[in-house]
Amino acid sequence: MTMPRELHLNLFIQSRGHHEASWRHPAASSLPLTDINYYADCARRAEAACFDSIFLADQLGLGDDVAHAPRTWLEPITVLAALSAATTRIGLIGTCSTTYTEPFNLARQFASLDHISAGRVGWNIVTSWLATAARNFGDAAQVSHAARYARAEEFMAVVTALWDSWADDAVLDDRSAGRYVRPGGIHAVNHVGPHYQVAGPLNLPRGPQGRPVFVQAGSSETGKRFAARHAEAVFTAQMEKVTAQAFYAELKALAEAEGRAASQVVILPGLSPVIGGTEAEAQRLARELADLSDPEVGRKRLSGRFGGHDFSHLPMDRPLAPEDFPAPDTVEAARSRTEVIIGLVRRERLTLRQLLAYLAGARGHFVTAGTPEQIADLIEDWFNTGACDGFNVMPPVFPAALAVFADEVIPLLRRRGLFRTAYRADTLRGHYGLARPAA
Repeated sequence: MTMPRELHLNLFIQSRGHHEASWRHPAASSLPLTDINYYADCARRAEAACFDSIFLADQLGLGDDVAHAPRTWLEPITVLAALSAATTRIGLIGTCSTTYTEPFNLARQFASLDHISAGRVGWNIVTSWLATAARNFGDAAQVSHAARYARAEEFMAVVTALWDSWADDAVLDDRSAGRYVRPGGIHAVNHVGPHYQVAGPLNLPRGPQGRPVFVQAGSSETGKRFAARHAEAVFTAQMEKVTAQAFYAELKALAEAEGRAASQVVILPGLSPVIGGTEAEAQRLARELADLSDPEVGRKRLSGRFGGHDFSHLPMDRPLAPEDFPAPDTVEAARSRTEVIIGLVRRERLTLRQLLAYLAGARGHFVTAGTPEQIADLIEDWFNTGACDGFNVMPPVFPAALAVFADEVIPLLRRRGLFRTAYRADTLRGHYGLARPAA
């Protein structure tokens, strides 16, 4: 008997919410962004609602908009270690860069987290694109898009070999015989490549999941092919259902062309819902957040998205055209997001003010306002029409918008038979329906 598809929900915890003005909203948490209790509270709320996982993003440089837009959250690997003790079932996904991290260090950290959490860890694989990050790690300029992905491919080969350098049954811990490890249970890696030379083996046993769940968010052509080879969960920014359906079909086909089962790649578009008891209330909440936004902060963030391109000459209220932006294939930053933004401009002919207001909601992810029933309808529609396997939920304000989603939307999804009422697995792989890789 074939089991019905099950909706997957990840909670993306960022700042005091995903709207750039969330930190100013009266419903936002009053805790400092450096207080671990803030993250633990969000994680426990998500676990009580049976979310598959939580996710922490990261960046390796301080934004030049920090005076008016705090993004000074804690380093994610450290936070996940603390959250593994504050939770028991929910998956824990953290970002770490292949551009500015050594493979051996990353492999040790995530193997340790997988042991600490009893198999609940995922790694969001990023190729760092911020110019400020490049300067923090000794590069005078950004590493090119092509070079970042070439390095990432080799990085994946090294860390996978390190996680596989211990057999699952390598540890005997036989006190009476005086033998801790089975002979032949550990082997060297001896990797020599253009970017890395790593002897191995890893200096701790294989984790409960074998290796962390691989998560990735690149939607450029290079990023999609990287995802097809490696990613087990994909976070993606899609501004409408039709583009989400096209992305979903393409990525599943690319994965199958790589010899992988389509079911082993879980696709989760970002969704930032503003929820009210009525449509009018939801729209009022959306306006409240918009009124707290600073267009000049938005202009700086837009510049960062396009690798530092200067948009200061553009008037706020003239309709934009694709020609107002650099061509995506010339941008060395997050290329996939630039394509999303230019596509939106091409379709909607937005003014700069309108574009910045939209991006303030969730940086190019799908933003909508409505009642709990309308949000549940949207989720069900996308899930049932080949647009997603679930959603990367991005509440505009924490914890208020998370509480409304958990208390009002999730019960509707359960009544429709779409979402679990209790956890049926103990690992992140189990929640996502992913196979455990053999060593």
